[in-house]
Amino acid sequence: MSSVYIQLSYFDLMMASILLLLAGGLSIGLKLGLEKMLGIAALRTVVQLSLIGLVLKLLFQTTSPWWTLLAAVFMMGFAGREAMARQTLKLRGGWSLGIATLSLMLAGTVVTTLALTTAIRPEPWYDPRFAIPLLGMVLGNTLNGVAVGMDRLSATLKREKIAIEARLALGHARRDAVRPYVREAMRAGVMHIINAMSAAGLISIPGMMTGQILAGVDPTQAVKYQILIMFLIAGSTSLGALTAILALSNRLSDDRDRLRLDRFR
Repeated sequence: MSSVYIQLSYFDLMMASILLLLAGGLSIGLKLGLEKMLGIAALRTVVQLSLIGLVLKLLFQTTSPWWTLLAAVFMMGFAGREAMARQTLKLRGGWSLGIATLSLMLAGTVVTTLALTTAIRPEPWYDPRFAIPLLGMVLGNTLNGVAVGMDRLSATLKREKIAIEARLALGHARRDAVRPYVREAMRAGVMHIINAMSAAGLISIPGMMTGQILAGVDPTQAVKYQILIMFLIAGSTSLGALTAILALSNRLSDDRDRLRLDRFR
């Protein structure tokens, strides 16, 4: 299959931005109050992607393991911050940020390293042309699972406080008392990737596959890469969400089997 690359101009991007203006106009007309958030999100998209384009260009030219590691740590740190920022209830003392960041670091490092050293196998294995985009896809999706799972668990434990404390008073261990709510939070955290995998091919053509097809890659090869990516994302989301939820559950209790909602801000 011949490679066909269609270069986009700034005018093409301006035409696409008309859709954002339309969405903002609808928000104003319907008094939804979303126009400011849409504008800020659009501005962040343009600035952040423009900067990452320049950074990636420099990284691809150097192929240094240290620069690749620095970029990866930077991405993981910001991913943890974004996951924490989406929490309705936050722990005191920076615990929410720490739990989210460490969960994302664990899941992102394990899954990305596994993919680079087994399935993709670039030379060298830390080649930023492969490592950084792959890590970005893994983190972007795992972030959703971690944020949703932590938020669901926090809200549920607060809502079911009386029921949980009643079980604790009857002699149940803390893990048994909160286990149903941990399961509920875990289901919420991984549901988006389950939906994405279920809809892939029949309802949607995922982003990576679409990008490769637009770049001229044979669709059968693009399918293989997309299957690999979705399996990696599913594993990373499950690992990250489970780690964050269990860590948060442990932080909201103590060795005396008490529910410690006072640790929220």
